[in-house]
Amino acid sequence: MTTECNTREFDFQALGSRAVTARFDGGAITSDAGGLLLREVEARTGILGRFAACFTDHRDPDLVEHTVYELIAQRVYALALGYEDLNDHDALRHDPLLAVLVGKADPTGERRRSRRDRGKSLAGKSTLNRLELTPVGADQKSRYKKVVARHRDMESFFVETFLALHPQPPKEIVLDLDATDDPIHGHQLGRFFHGFYDSYCYLPLYIFCGEYLLCAKLRPSDIDGAAGAVKQLARIVEAIRRRWPKVRIIVRGDSGFCRENLMHWCEENCLDYVFGLAKNARLSRILGKELHEAKLQFDATGRAARVFKDFTYQTRKSWSRQRRVVGKAEHLAKGANPRFVVTSLSAEELDAKTLYEDLYCARGEMENRIKEQQLCLFADRTSCATMRANQLRLWLSSVAYTLLAALRQFGLQDTEMATARCDTIRLKLLKLGALVRTTVRRVWISLSESCPYQRVFAQVYDNLRRWSLPLPAS
Repeated sequence: MTTECNTREFDFQALGSRAVTARFDGGAITSDAGGLLLREVEARTGILGRFAACFTDHRDPDLVEHTVYELIAQRVYALALGYEDLNDHDALRHDPLLAVLVGKADPTGERRRSRRDRGKSLAGKSTLNRLELTPVGADQKSRYKKVVARHRDMESFFVETFLALHPQPPKEIVLDLDATDDPIHGHQLGRFFHGFYDSYCYLPLYIFCGEYLLCAKLRPSDIDGAAGAVKQLARIVEAIRRRWPKVRIIVRGDSGFCRENLMHWCEENCLDYVFGLAKNARLSRILGKELHEAKLQFDATGRAARVFKDFTYQTRKSWSRQRRVVGKAEHLAKGANPRFVVTSLSAEELDAKTLYEDLYCARGEMENRIKEQQLCLFADRTSCATMRANQLRLWLSSVAYTLLAALRQFGLQDTEMATARCDTIRLKLLKLGALVRTTVRRVWISLSESCPYQRVFAQVYDNLRRWSLPLPAS
């Protein structure tokens, strides 16, 4: 990004007989030129436009300098490029490259109405903050906060985007559920202490299909991890079946989601499921023979041994019926390590070993997706006072993730970075130095000649130019 002009010279350690001197005199140079690839993704999907359509703008159109779309695009592109805080935007608003990404017709900001704003083409932190803090009841009479986020439409946005990015219905999809901690350090609304995570935190619910995010629901942490899962699943499954009526749906989760109401709902609505099942004394006794057999194998070979058992099981009080359970009797150097899963899938379709190792254990990939969003896209920056504002921040991070997931799926295919994490994509493809020159007819972006990933950049560009999948209108 650009900085204010400074003619001071900085003399560094000499290179042999040559002096090494630096000055801030390179012109309008950005560090984020690779963001142009994200703009190409947006041009072909309309992801940001559809999300911006989930707001109601009560501002006077004659006084608006930054449309809702421009505000959303500025915020989401900045998250994708590694700028986590609103404070960053007081410097970013000078960057002509980010203005190009957002779609500003005047990327240098020289034609701004107010003299003090000239040279700053984008919105500052205060304007963006009002976008997040607008209450649900705001209208034209409100003084400052007049852009209302319609949360129900935003929940639908992620499912509709997933469906639009997959025009050909698959035969089968797996919906992964998980809950995680979002530590908080102030006195935000919904603040509770969670004993397992040993911190004050929120407990957001995530639902993914592969690498695509379908639900990111912020919740207080004084609840069961599966609370609200049926409601969110019902909404998502209804939307999926409306578009793909014949697709088979399997629901997958750890033992925190092994709840009677969730399993019963899946059975009533023709969904299959596989959930972890917390071990207890009864289950351990049932698996006793296999645990002994695994120990004998370990003693004989010195290597980890697994023996599986397939059986039916019903709790004494909580379950309404018997269900198929697969037990994994494993013995490691540290001792016995039994595990259990409950499923609606039949033994004829998937044997015990395949069910556990190939289907259930694959849910670990979802945890990587959650880490990717929290660590790379700042989904844990929930420092607003209200849960409504923090939920919007979580969704903004989720939109940035969706944009990068689309880039990964359609732009990075057949490249060495086809499975790269978001921060790797950012470091190698998006954080590129370039000189930005604006003329009457063109914006010139002169990328660094020494960029080590020029070939990958060119391949991603070609992939995106060949791909065209505009999302349907809202």
